[in-house]
Amino acid sequence: MSAISRCSKMNFACGCRATPVRTVRRTARGRLLRSPTLFEDVVKTILTTNTLWAATKRMNANLIEVFGEPLPGSGRKAFPRPEAIAASREKVLRERVRVGYRAPALHQLAQRVAEGELRLEDLKTSTLPTADLRKELLKINGVGPYAAANLLLILGRSDFIPIDSWALKLVSHEWYRGKPVTAQHVERRFARWAEFKGLAFWFWDWRYDAE
Repeated sequence: MSAISRCSKMNFACGCRATPVRTVRRTARGRLLRSPTLFEDVVKTILTTNTLWAATKRMNANLIEVFGEPLPGSGRKAFPRPEAIAASREKVLRERVRVGYRAPALHQLAQRVAEGELRLEDLKTSTLPTADLRKELLKINGVGPYAAANLLLILGRSDFIPIDSWALKLVSHEWYRGKPVTAQHVERRFARWAEFKGLAFWFWDWRYDAE
């Protein structure tokens, strides 16, 4: 089910027309970008953890430059196949791609996918309850609660909120006048949306973000 369809359910179940989420349909923002493979999404999500967005973009660009295959006639390269990363070494990931502490996790992920041990694409059609699917994602080295919630959104499951330092900052400025908040504050603010709270958070019309 698409994010826009799920948001339509939110309108019916939660009355979100009376909240800042009501702008989602009017402004056609009811979509979540997804990569061609879940492997790419997992890698990119891991590269967003504990760093600035500029660093995330740099690491992705380096990864593509070092391991990506050239795209004919474009002068560009494709996102690397897991086999290309698996055939390399952690040292290359650290020194040339400059992913820091993420090197072991990324190399292990690529190896597991390349060898067929980890069938990420199967998760796209999984019938597991969301809580159990989350447990499967958390088994991946480098994937914690924030990363798992982000990947669940990509997979069409919105039961969890991807809470990181930016999420805390958004909620802090939206409702607490910039005072420090915890993950519990975030959860409490979106509890009314139940299984759709991840989408409600994602599509909220944040005032702080617009400043």
